[in-house]
Amino acid sequence: MNSNLLFDFTVNKENNTVNIKREFNADRELVWEAWTNPEILDQWWAPKPYSSKTKYMNFEVGGRRFYAMVSPEGEEIGWHIQDYTSISPKTNFKFLSVFADKDENPHLPGSDWDLTFSEQNACLPDRQGITTVHIHIYNESRERMEKMIEMGFKEGFTMTLNELDTLLSTLKK
Repeated sequence: MNSNLLFDFTVNKENNTVNIKREFNADRELVWEAWTNPEILDQWWAPKPYSSKTKYMNFEVGGRRFYAMVSPEGEEIGWHIQDYTSISPKTNFKFLSVFADKDENPHLPGSDWDLTFSEQNACLPDRQGITTVHIHIYNESRERMEKMIEMGFKEGFTMTLNELDTLLSTLKK
């Protein structure tokens, strides 16, 4: 893992938003694939020792990912829905994220995620092939956002993004 890669995590309680900017030492196509392919997503989309288990994923506008967080003992401890609302291939996608039960009944309100992918083409050799992912999360409910933060979202998501960074280093061609 390149320790010089940017990682910025900002919470704005006034606007009910979380903004994350994270660089990865991989090209944009590979980083995009890691976020949009369920087989790859399940390898990193959880802070260890937990894992992610996708029941199904239809990555298209109007499509959905339905998945569970799984404990080290194999217990499905929380179901989540991601409803895709916008996709611009390899540059941006948006989804509504909500907690759910195992029968896919949503527990509203949710949060709106907006992810933008950009690859640097700087003249400096050590900056080529660096992909930046900007993640903007808006919570309609301040209480939901505060609960998410209190439950350790920053720490857990930081661990999760570090898992992605490690996985990308093994997937690079």
